Amino acid sequence: MPSLKNPSLPEIHINNHFEPGDIGAIIELHGRLYHDSFGFGLGFEKYVAHTFAEFVCHFQEGKDQIWIAKANGQIKGCIALIDRGEKTAQLRYFITTADYRGRGLGKLLFDFFMQHIRAHLYQKVYLWTTENLKVAAHLYLQEGFYLAEQRESDTFGIPLIEQKYHWELPAADKTK
Repeated sequence: MPSLKNPSLPEIHINNHFEPGDIGAIIELHGRLYHDSFGFGLGFEKYVAHTFAEFVCHFQEGKDQIWIAKANGQIKGCIALIDRGEKTAQLRYFITTADYRGRGLGKLLFDFFMQHIRAHLYQKVYLWTTENLKVAAHLYLQEGFYLAEQRESDTFGIPLIEQKYHWELPAADKTK
């Protein structure tokens, strides 16, 4: 698939495929950014390394998706869709670098994700996140996601609240 462009961020190229170095860079980006921004420990990076490796190794072409945003060959953000069967998808690995926060890259990636959800008639989407990611949660809520579950956790080396959000295709759209 060709690189996707957006006039509001002309230097950004968004790919729907992996290029050499992307897998390690995405894991590293998560490890560094979440440590620097929120104090997450190595447990988080290990978790991302493990689950992202599973995603890549079991990637189902035509079902699973990834959108990788790059500027000058450097990853600036990504978002992934994992097909969970029965018209259900999981949103994962949604991240933007600090230098692109507040510039619309996260919204752009999330919009690509939701366009894909609607175009492929997914009926349900879910994601896990943490309570401290308020900007992302705002995007989810604006799009009709709702907070379905919360639990305390120290899995990533600090006490935090994990949150599960759900989205469902509106009933009127299910009949189309």
